[in-house]
Amino acid sequence: MKSKAIQLPLQTLSLVAGFMVWVILSALMPFIKEEIQLSANQLALVTAIPVVLGSILRIPIGYWTNRFGARKLFSISFILLLFPIYYISISSSFTDLLIGGLFLGISGAVFSVGVTSLPKYYPKEKHGFVNGIYGVGNVGTAITTFSAPVIATQFGWQTTVQLFLIIVLVVAVVNFFLGDKNEPKVVTPLKDQIKSVYKNEKLWCLSLFYFLTFGAFVAFTIYLPNFLVANFELDKVDAGLRTAGFIAIATFVRPLGGWLGDKFNSFKILMIVFAGLTLSGILLAFNPTLTFYSIGCLTIAFCAGIGNGTIFKLVPMYFSKQGGIVNGIVSAMGGLGGFFPPLMLSFLFNLTGHYAIGFMALSQVALASLIIVVWMYYQEKMGSAVQKGKPFNGRGQLSQ
Repeated sequence: MKSKAIQLPLQTLSLVAGFMVWVILSALMPFIKEEIQLSANQLALVTAIPVVLGSILRIPIGYWTNRFGARKLFSISFILLLFPIYYISISSSFTDLLIGGLFLGISGAVFSVGVTSLPKYYPKEKHGFVNGIYGVGNVGTAITTFSAPVIATQFGWQTTVQLFLIIVLVVAVVNFFLGDKNEPKVVTPLKDQIKSVYKNEKLWCLSLFYFLTFGAFVAFTIYLPNFLVANFELDKVDAGLRTAGFIAIATFVRPLGGWLGDKFNSFKILMIVFAGLTLSGILLAFNPTLTFYSIGCLTIAFCAGIGNGTIFKLVPMYFSKQGGIVNGIVSAMGGLGGFFPPLMLSFLFNLTGHYAIGFMALSQVALASLIIVVWMYYQEKMGSAVQKGKPFNGRGQLSQ
């Protein structure tokens, strides 16, 4: 029982460490580019590349967590991270950064471990809040974004990167000794799990929602430090602090989103979230002053955080038997949502000289998501209750 009780704080702290590592390159890019010559497109690719493997790996890691348990997945993942972290610390070229950054993605993929493992320890009515608490691990990105530039100013970016070797080694050892050795396992073959869910339209709707909410969180996390320095001529440490503020808001409201999903109608909450993202994207498209830009970014942080928490309340509600693979697919789509926007913004800036079209695209994807949520809400309310002969309880669920 003691082993089970410690899993939520243990896995949350593991996610903090993972996300600290995930954003090393973007947090230190203002320092790295002073020593390694990078074009604008190369810079965008290097900062976005950790998201690629970090997204794709979430699908098998979600499945493997169900099969082997969080203890083994966390321990192995953090041991493997020792190699790309050290390789980045001795990088001297664009290619080195690209290779190291790609395998750094393992640190972002560990998100699938907790969202698959932790619901096994709690009743369904607490899944939203528990996954929200676990999602606070996103604060790891804020810790690195704020602290890494400060340390790099004193000791250099290479030494700063090497300090993360200590963190991942400690987390690997702690998980090995304190992880639950008796976690319930699910051994359904991966192919069977995928076949049972891929035709379900709810899977792809939830994937789109998380593509937008978590994608916006990741994209702004890796995009803001360098953008604030280049566009508003802020000091590198000041830019890191402002980005950390964005991350902190998005992270600490995530449990609130999960709690709201447990207590109220999840679809109505998502309607508010996507309406806020739509308006914020339009505001940023008009290239506002730093003050209004900050307002738009902080609104995105709040809406993205609430949305992230609410969406993972809906996953176990619809896919209780395929939670591992669905968590993996949805979270993978969220990760990919953070990969494309920085590249798109960089491409559009080179093409047009400003970022307006990119931010307007964000607002339109949010508007499309809002329309889909409204459709899902009324479909659930009017269709499912009639077909199953059960009253609708007003929380985005059918009464049992």
